[in-house]
Amino acid sequence: MGTLTHKAARATYGTAIDMVLRHVNKDREKGFLDMVDLTEKYVGKQFPKEAYDGARKLIQNPDGKWMKYVNRILDEVDPHVIKQTALNLGYEAAIHGTKTIREMREKYHCNIPWLILMDPTSACNLHCTGCWAAEYGNRLNLTYEEMDSIITQGKELGIYFYMYTGGEPLVRKKDIIRLCEKHSDCAFHAFTNGTLVDEEFCNEMRRVGNLSLSISLEGFEEVNDLRRGSGVFDKVMKAMDLLKANGQIFGTSICYTSKNVETVTSDEFLDLIIEKGCRFTWYFHYMPVGNDAAVELLPTKEQREYMYHRVREIRGMEGGKPIYAMDFQNDGEFVGGCIAGGRNYCHINPNGDVEPCVFIHYSGANIRQVSLLKALMQPLFMEYRDRQPFNCNHLQPCPMLENPQILQEMVKKSGAHSTDLQSPESAEHLCGKCAEYAKNWQETAEKLWDGHPHHQANYSNYRR
Repeated sequence: MGTLTHKAARATYGTAIDMVLRHVNKDREKGFLDMVDLTEKYVGKQFPKEAYDGARKLIQNPDGKWMKYVNRILDEVDPHVIKQTALNLGYEAAIHGTKTIREMREKYHCNIPWLILMDPTSACNLHCTGCWAAEYGNRLNLTYEEMDSIITQGKELGIYFYMYTGGEPLVRKKDIIRLCEKHSDCAFHAFTNGTLVDEEFCNEMRRVGNLSLSISLEGFEEVNDLRRGSGVFDKVMKAMDLLKANGQIFGTSICYTSKNVETVTSDEFLDLIIEKGCRFTWYFHYMPVGNDAAVELLPTKEQREYMYHRVREIRGMEGGKPIYAMDFQNDGEFVGGCIAGGRNYCHINPNGDVEPCVFIHYSGANIRQVSLLKALMQPLFMEYRDRQPFNCNHLQPCPMLENPQILQEMVKKSGAHSTDLQSPESAEHLCGKCAEYAKNWQETAEKLWDGHPHHQANYSNYRR
């Protein structure tokens, strides 16, 4: 940040955010433009000039879809939540953190992730059909001290964004709030079934200001409750109402399968969650993880191509819907392929095993036995680093789903072991379930990629 110290730069950004919030009913455009100018002044070439120009153009179109979206957030979300999100996710993680992470990658010659996903617990208050998280076993937990240590070590490497999954992470909501409070310079996000959200928890979220939620949904009531249990859909709707009334930032986490892909992307479904206050929606491709995985739930190549086009339509500059949609599998083109193995993120399960991905249950390091940095240097992660991207076509990013031979090779060469504590699964068995899918998807992926403008420009944002 030039001659500014980290602390002084954060204070400068905090002042700028305060100015924007004070102009909520006066001159928002000027406030936003000042923020862009400040960022360009102190961050400069960390982002391309086109990014700053694009932001200014967006801001100067107040009737555009995305400025209306931003203005609605300013009108409906608690000001403290907005400020903490902008400071921690914007300044700390995206600006200061990114710069530090790049320096650490050069220093230690290994992948350093931008975010860490960890499981506070394997416990859950629901018993959803086919949930692979439950296979970790009963009542496994990362202690508060262990999670605190992970975050403390992570910040030294430039990591300021932490996500929680499980199990049901809100089983540990008091510890999660304690971590938000202690690490007030970090952004936190929890993937939750939503049933443990209550008024008291919303008050705590508003107080700390640096925790957002993704609530799992499978579709409308009948389909959702068939898998998650009777009455769960209504509890989720109530949770969303509470979160919206308390000015929180939240969205949905949706696993799309061959059975629900059209429903969860329908106008009717999106209109419902938008009306409930959702600002974003994550779409996660079904992964056949576990010995008893239902392979028939894998989307067909036609359904996946539909998702590719539909998500881009939803979040288009015009039309679509006023909600930011992300597709964890089909958006590989924007992040240079697979982001796992510490390249941009990694996963720590409730037993402390440091895994390359939430869907890849193999590891050669445990956070209880080695430092975070040593865990990122484990042989499996170094294999990821040496081989990424796993495919020059970023619509085939995954070493399991689209390139199943690669994961088998990496696990064998690194000596990593299965971390599924209930029913260990060999890489050969896991990847064998993906072989036919990968073959079927390849032709469609190549067709889409060959006509892609990024591909024509030799697009790549992969950085070692």
